[in-house]
Amino acid sequence: MPSVRCVWSPVEHRWPAPTLRRDLPGGRPCPYQRSFDATRSGDTTPRIMGSTGGVSHAGPGDHDSLIRSYEKGNGGGRMLRASKGRLAPFRDSRFRLFFVTYSGSLLGSAMASVGLSFAVLGSTGSPADLGYVLAARIVPLVLFLVGGGVLGDRLPRRLVMLTADGVRAVSQGGVALLFALGHPPLGAVMALAAIGGLGEALFTPSLEGLVPALTPREYLHEANALIGLSRSATSIAGPALAGVLVALVGAPAVLAVDALSYALSVVGLALLKVPATAFGHRDSLLTQLREGWTQFSSRTWLWAITTQFALFNLLVWAPYLVLGPASAQAHYGGAGAWGAIMAGYGIGAMVTGFALLGRRPRRPLAVATAVSFLWAAPSACLVAGLPLALVVVGAAGAGCAGAVFNTLWSTTVQQQVPAEALSRVNSYVSFGSYALGPIGLAVAGVVAGATSIGAVLAVGVGWQLVASAVVLALPSVRAVTNVRQPSP
Repeated sequence: MPSVRCVWSPVEHRWPAPTLRRDLPGGRPCPYQRSFDATRSGDTTPRIMGSTGGVSHAGPGDHDSLIRSYEKGNGGGRMLRASKGRLAPFRDSRFRLFFVTYSGSLLGSAMASVGLSFAVLGSTGSPADLGYVLAARIVPLVLFLVGGGVLGDRLPRRLVMLTADGVRAVSQGGVALLFALGHPPLGAVMALAAIGGLGEALFTPSLEGLVPALTPREYLHEANALIGLSRSATSIAGPALAGVLVALVGAPAVLAVDALSYALSVVGLALLKVPATAFGHRDSLLTQLREGWTQFSSRTWLWAITTQFALFNLLVWAPYLVLGPASAQAHYGGAGAWGAIMAGYGIGAMVTGFALLGRRPRRPLAVATAVSFLWAAPSACLVAGLPLALVVVGAAGAGCAGAVFNTLWSTTVQQQVPAEALSRVNSYVSFGSYALGPIGLAVAGVVAGATSIGAVLAVGVGWQLVASAVVLALPSVRAVTNVRQPSP
């Protein structure tokens, strides 16, 4: 966060310059005295200018309070500035509006994952049918991500996101209605799920490009950390609330709540006033795709980490999500144990998210890659057959890695990639990261049946440790530094 600066402006009050002179104990000069001495000849009074450029009057008492902060080793002043900086994005009403409505949408989505599972299983009783519905959503999400990135750079991003959430509201509302009316045809549910996946493919690339328009660049880190905190909190609260609603009123009601959350997000985005983010592209879509690919492929750190996470989702995380519950069922007592493990992940992410506010490492990608070793922790604990409490701790470590990596990664991409290409670059990142995930989800159980759960998870643990070490050794990853914006 930029330091507070003392500046002077003529006002109606006259303060003789000697009145302002004050030295610190031990004969040390006041750190603010230089500004005071520079204007002794005029009729002036000090003002404090913050990072937003707003000016407020300060009298002798304010000067004393600044000195008292310095007398305490300047720790008080730094703490005050840090605490304000951590929540600085909330000073902008646009970010507040977006944060509230987006958090509501995240909560609805976290609830819907539980509601949809119980709705499908309650209607057909077949886990395979649930897999078909989930795949129906994921496939269009992956296929249309790159196209969504082009639209996010070609059209106003707020408009693209508003349209995407409108599509998702209709899709999820239709699913809720189908299940509320009885036992719907599986094909109809899959079709609506696919429409929802298309909406997400439109929304995701534009999201990363919109955030820099809602907060000053010097507070991008804090904005991304706050959004990450919201994701962590809703990932814990959503399933818990959904479980209560399913028990009280049924799964369709949970899906209806998710549809409502998308509708509220549409309203919030419609009210959001942001500068136009369409960059006047007149080139063909194919040309824009090539330009986006050039921006993506020209940065070694960008494509290297994307490749790492494509294989991470295939070999580490997808098997963990499929085989983790099976391991919990076999060795730790079932669903309750798996719920505790997932809660550990969310709590670890939340605690770390709070700790990240106001902290900006000089080499963000090096730090993000270093903590990515922790993503192997929960699988390693399951392979070793450790007590449940230690597995929960391992999951909390993975949550810590997720919070650190996502915040530092988003901020770095937003700082390093030109604004007019952000959506396309993020679409390539998302496509590369997610493309192999469905394969991992599909084959993890089959491979584990031919070998063992422990063997499949152990392969993932080994891969994660090796991949993180290789990426951390890349000079291009270690060379990326945090872009510090000057004070306005």
